[in-house]
Amino acid sequence: QVQLVESGGGLVQAGGSLRLSCAASGRTFSSYAMGWFRQAPGKEREFVAAINWSGGRTYYVDSVKGRFTISRDNAKNTVYLQMNNLKPEDTAVYYCAARTTWVGNQMKIAEYAYWGQGTPVTVSS
Repeated sequence: QVQLVESGGGLVQAGGSLRLSCAASGRTFSSYAMGWFRQAPGKEREFVAAINWSGGRTYYVDSVKGRFTISRDNAKNTVYLQMNNLKPEDTAVYYCAARTTWVGNQMKIAEYAYWGQGTPVTVSS
């Protein structure tokens, strides 16, 4: 089992940057594939990015490609989401999540067994 705690959210102007962090408890963090999701007010939670256990494979939703970068540091039990050139439509609560395999659909919420509490990101125009 793994517990996840996000941090790094906040208020930023359009065009700015933020780096989200997700700290995981447990000694088996390196065995999990990790994902970032977001949920805007009044909308369903959606996939943003995913990374496999080693960091060698990543996957992004089209709307963030070229602007967001997911990475991980297994020695620190942490996964990151670097967000550049932020847009007002990126405003949401961002969640990290863990799954036990890279196989399957990275974008599917039900594939992830563990979730953090979320960190809010607000991008002003």
